Amino acid sequence: MVGPKDSPVWDIAPHTSAKHQIMRKYLGGWFPKLGMGTYSSGRVIFLDGFAGPGVYSDGTEGSPTIALRELMNHPSKHAITRKSEVVFIFNEKDKKRYRILEEQLVNLEAEYGGWGNNVRVHAVDASFDELVDELLDGIEGTGKKLAPTFAFVDPFGYKDVSIEKLARLLRYEKCELFIYFDFNSVQRFATAGNVDEAFNRLYGTGEFKQAPATGDPDRPRFLLELYERQLRDVVGFPYVQAFRMVNMQGKTNNYMIFCSRHLDGLDLMKKAMWSVSPTGDFKFEDRMAGQDILVGLDQPDLEPLAARLLAHFAGRTVPFAEVDRFVLTETPYHRGHLKQKTLGPMRKAKQLSTDSPSRGFPETCRITFVES
Repeated sequence: MVGPKDSPVWDIAPHTSAKHQIMRKYLGGWFPKLGMGTYSSGRVIFLDGFAGPGVYSDGTEGSPTIALRELMNHPSKHAITRKSEVVFIFNEKDKKRYRILEEQLVNLEAEYGGWGNNVRVHAVDASFDELVDELLDGIEGTGKKLAPTFAFVDPFGYKDVSIEKLARLLRYEKCELFIYFDFNSVQRFATAGNVDEAFNRLYGTGEFKQAPATGDPDRPRFLLELYERQLRDVVGFPYVQAFRMVNMQGKTNNYMIFCSRHLDGLDLMKKAMWSVSPTGDFKFEDRMAGQDILVGLDQPDLEPLAARLLAHFAGRTVPFAEVDRFVLTETPYHRGHLKQKTLGPMRKAKQLSTDSPSRGFPETCRITFVES
């Protein structure tokens, strides 16, 4: 298999395709929500910090083309671009990859006969640190703030992205992050002592040195949860959701971690992740790619969700919003699983009642759960 160290254009791995599907699904909801919905502010940015050449060795399209097509083919594209300017920033430091990326963008623009009004596409060949500093120095120098941004940060390895730069780039309220966490390398080298400087940049703390020894079953969780904590505490994202990618050998290769400050964003991303992991375990295995494993999974098992709700809210009357937040932040489930698929059957089973005359579950209702 041709890898990125062998050629400027390389083979695509199954987990990369899964990652792209998650991103595609998310952007399908993100563009209208940020471009024309209640979160709209007149401008949105899709930033790809490690864009690569934009194409794989077999012709499969990469993240830049996927993101652009998701807007250009969106049924609400004209409504979005009437209300907002949509800016794409594709960054690739490697000169050979960058030249191929430029060619891909030129060809795609020609395919569409131009990007159309209010769509701006920029290719940049800088390091990630240089990109962040140049972008924000220019904006903040004029007293402005970064527009709502979805940052797709997908580096090779663990050396090129620091918590400090993420915090600078994404401190604004409506910014979100979908980032590659090189768990395989972190797991191998976190306590080796020979790459501490790089890990200090990655984590923004030296606490990684306190990880349990190699082979300890608590080591993987410690290293992942420490990074998630830093994304919350240092970068400022209250909502962090990880998705595990498992390689052909059955070992965790990396995590894709989504970060947001809004429950709507978390809900949208969880729906995108469920599209790839229909059991709700937020995991994709390369060796299962292409196998017919989805039979019977169109109806997820929601009994665990009902049990969690009963256990947590037993004997209490709470606003619907509290139930909604609990489901999104404390369980694997999303909003599509909640009202009619879980609360409805629970009401029929007399496990809960509401103060609403409606048969549904309006956002303003209060829910009373029976004693467990």
